Amino acid sequence: MRVLSRQSFQDMPWANGGGRTCELFRLPHPDRRDAFALRLSIAEVAEGGPFSHFAGVDRLLGLLEGEGMELSLADGRRLTLDAPGQVVAFTGEIGIQCRLLGGPLRDCNLMLARDWGRGDLERLSPADGETARLEAADLVLLYLQRGEWSRDGEDLPSGSLLLLENEAPACARRAARSRGWPPRAAFRRDAAAGMKKPDARPARFWPRNVTARARSTARRRAP
Repeated sequence: MRVLSRQSFQDMPWANGGGRTCELFRLPHPDRRDAFALRLSIAEVAEGGPFSHFAGVDRLLGLLEGEGMELSLADGRRLTLDAPGQVVAFTGEIGIQCRLLGGPLRDCNLMLARDWGRGDLERLSPADGETARLEAADLVLLYLQRGEWSRDGEDLPSGSLLLLENEAPACARRAARSRGWPPRAAFRRDAAAGMKKPDARPARFWPRNVTARARSTARRRAP
């Protein structure tokens, strides 16, 4: 288990000036220099505009706060996120134009290199003092946005990112006064031939807590 503090996150403005991104975690791609295998971030979106192009990347995008957005895809589909907790999946190659439904918003963005692995993004909502049990994966990222949490007796500060590799994690909210949720990302390593490409579809509604989980689908090289 590793715990990353707020000081390790990377804040950066968008190239088009339409918002800011806080990169929570980036895993370098094992075979391509200057590329990532996975990236988890939270964005502050101030205005609509085109999405960046990410060849060979699958994306999951969820609304955290705000009135939402409408995404117009180059293939004619339209996706609407108008309630915190909704999430959609799409490929990074497709052209997308974003229109805000109200004022500024915050979203959570999980990106995975398609030749490396697959993952999911979900929001958990254990009651205060209850334990959130997470499904095992190669890598689980649990972002503790607000509230007081602990794992195996160790207190976890609000705003930190918990990294767990190849284990079935469990986190408990400590105090009855705790409020808020953490995003979680998880990632798996399976046979690449069995990987399914995500389509642009609404996913299940998140409760109060979010996690991301993934497993790499890339075959391991022989030593």
